[in-house]
Amino acid sequence: QVQLLESGGELVQAGGSLLLNCTASGISFNTYNMGWFRQAPGKEREFVAAIGRSVYYTNRVKGRFTISRDNAKSTLYLQMDNLKPEDTANYYCAAEQARPGWSPSGRYDYWGRGTQVTVSS
Repeated sequence: QVQLLESGGELVQAGGSLLLNCTASGISFNTYNMGWFRQAPGKEREFVAAIGRSVYYTNRVKGRFTISRDNAKSTLYLQMDNLKPEDTANYYCAAEQARPGWSPSGRYDYWGRGTQVTVSS
């Protein structure tokens, strides 16, 4: 059974930092491309960052967020710096088996349940 478990979300003041983790089980982690998405109340889910052979970011977080992975630990990370109130959302990690034509912001096979990030002004 595939499981993606996010952690690290909490309440933080604007300008602060958080490190989100996503631990995967039930997949060969190193053969999967991984992504972070977020969804704020009343808004659609949006792409944040992804890592395959390269890393990809939405312009909204470029220069502030860093995606990385540790294949030995089957863990995906999202380092978030200089957080803004508009970053408030539930953050989800997602996994998609590496394949030609993969789109970083496209469909993913597996999703976690999310971790809540709240940034106060």
